Amino acid sequence: MCVRSLRPRPLSLLVSSLIAGVALAVAGFPASVVVALTAKSASDAYLDLPSDLETPPPPQRSYLYANDGKTLIATFYDVNRQEVPLNKVAPAARDAIVAAEDARFFEHGGVDMRSVIRAFVANGTDGEVEQGASTLTMQYVRNVLKTNPNLSPQERQDATDDTARRKLQEMRYAAALERKLSKEEILNRYLNISYFGAGAYGIAAASERYFGKAPAKLTLAEAALLAGLVQSPDSDSPIGGDKARALERRGYVLDSMARTGKITAAQAAKAKAEPLRLKPTRLPSGCVAARQDTWGFFCDYVRQWWMGQPEFGPSPQQRERDLFEGGYRIVSSLDPETQKVAQNEVLSVYGYGNDRAAPMAVVQPGTGRVLAMAVNRHYSLKDTTNQLVAGGGSIVGYQAGSTFKMFTMLAALESGRNLATGFNAPGRFMSKYPGGGEAGCGNKWCPRNATPSWMNGYRTMWNGFGRSVNTYFVWLEQQVGADKVVQMAQRLGITFRAESDAKLAKNQAARWGAFTLGVSATMPLDLANAYATVAAEGVHCQPTPVLSIIGPSGDRLPVSNPKCQRVLRPEVARAATDAARCPVGDQSAYGRCDGGTADEVAGILGGRQVAGKTGTSEFDSTASFVGYTPQLAVASIAANPDDPQDYVGSAVQQSVVAAVAQTMAATLSGFPKQKFNPPDARIAFGRRR
Repeated sequence: MCVRSLRPRPLSLLVSSLIAGVALAVAGFPASVVVALTAKSASDAYLDLPSDLETPPPPQRSYLYANDGKTLIATFYDVNRQEVPLNKVAPAARDAIVAAEDARFFEHGGVDMRSVIRAFVANGTDGEVEQGASTLTMQYVRNVLKTNPNLSPQERQDATDDTARRKLQEMRYAAALERKLSKEEILNRYLNISYFGAGAYGIAAASERYFGKAPAKLTLAEAALLAGLVQSPDSDSPIGGDKARALERRGYVLDSMARTGKITAAQAAKAKAEPLRLKPTRLPSGCVAARQDTWGFFCDYVRQWWMGQPEFGPSPQQRERDLFEGGYRIVSSLDPETQKVAQNEVLSVYGYGNDRAAPMAVVQPGTGRVLAMAVNRHYSLKDTTNQLVAGGGSIVGYQAGSTFKMFTMLAALESGRNLATGFNAPGRFMSKYPGGGEAGCGNKWCPRNATPSWMNGYRTMWNGFGRSVNTYFVWLEQQVGADKVVQMAQRLGITFRAESDAKLAKNQAARWGAFTLGVSATMPLDLANAYATVAAEGVHCQPTPVLSIIGPSGDRLPVSNPKCQRVLRPEVARAATDAARCPVGDQSAYGRCDGGTADEVAGILGGRQVAGKTGTSEFDSTASFVGYTPQLAVASIAANPDDPQDYVGSAVQQSVVAAVAQTMAATLSGFPKQKFNPPDARIAFGRRR
């Protein structure tokens, strides 16, 4: 540190002795060694220069924004730091830090021998520590070494020990560094790494923490106050420290600036007369501090997604550290308006405080980008492992009922069957799959139709899907094999989080006849994204919550790009969509729809072509709906996440359908009405028409 006056210190004799030791050590060096400290050739000086001094890795906070790139969702940091270039720091702040810490900064070569000797003489005069020997460059070296995560704890501790050896090492590194970097670059790095108290590391965080403004807007008095904190940042801080001492230090810095000619004496006097005008701000960290608690679950999904990306480190722990220390600018896929609509619609199903929930996910076909995640819960620490929309922690999902019939239809179409494939569906069907109890007849599983008078009879994929005929789809599943249906669901992104489901899928998929009726647990996000794959004509994209990620160097990271692959032939997806228009009151390209379980949806969407499927599980324990257009896919499942025996009942089905449809209509408002591509007649009827 360069200057320290104003108060006697008990440690003055110790520090004086230390400086004396360093000064005598330097004075006793051979001439060649002294030259090495101040003007050593680059080829030798860099041999022992840690690479982190050339490209230091100081931790800095990461920012998460909504899809407009401007609306802040949350900030992640363990250390409150944000790097800024020198041209975005007020000139007064640059001048103040030099005047306070190293007035001869632009004159020496990293080691100021004149200051070393002068400090020894001055500090020995009356027992006070008035001047230090550390240049600004040496202080920067110390800051890098003591915060370098690549060093051991002991090495970081050694960087701050009051020993002549440590001081000499700083001198050697500082001299070498000054031959590598410009003065402006060293000053910039110093401003970005220094601690200013109150949890603020770097001039940007300090400016925000103390004055609620960017460092480019600091006034002379504010800049001098911050510069005065570097010596004793916590004890001298006007936030939680000594305000009188902070003002005293501010005055010292202003006087120093006047002595160096950066300001006039009159300017110094005027700034010293200004009252202390603080505007303390604290930028909270993590998803619990999301700007709106309705964004917390989405924020948590971003964190989960990040933890699964090996690009950010080989282990989850390292990836999390990278998020909190890497200084990333993350533009998410969250659309605030869509989120607002989805949240309101979810609350129309179940309000806050209700044990039951209707989590909803909104996905963009063709990219997998998640536009909204809504649920009737307030995000808090206790909920961070209970991601009710995307899964995680103890939440493995909810039965989505007949929405899984889509996977049976796709498997059948892919196997060569056409939409006109017919079967005289009975009220009860004896399947080849094992079963018993109320759903059994003998040792076989015998599913029933929910509304026989409306569902029984000759059915095709069009009206079998439109009327959600159980017996038709169990028969169709038998034709292609239940294992093929399970595999189709997995290809479209359905994840078996429940251990029992995962075992069935792995070991007994061919015997899992009830799979087509949606007995496997799933999440709204998985369901929405699976249907988004059909909307994108067979292109499956991994769900992603990000649009772009900019690293601390300013480069856009490829990990933010959509990860998509074709999993279905376009004609198969188009045919499935043509049948999926039947449940929602739309009409297939061939006019084959004759009734649906959610006829009101087409009217809510105001003439847009739309497709989708309702689903209810046994005893109406859950109620689901997923709808899609070429531009959007939305799914919601009503359930009690904590008590599967708490049946939501059939009455809520209409509310879930309306919530999804209204979210789709509001989100698509203003966008062109895009049509589905009709399927070829060969896959519709098995022949040319």
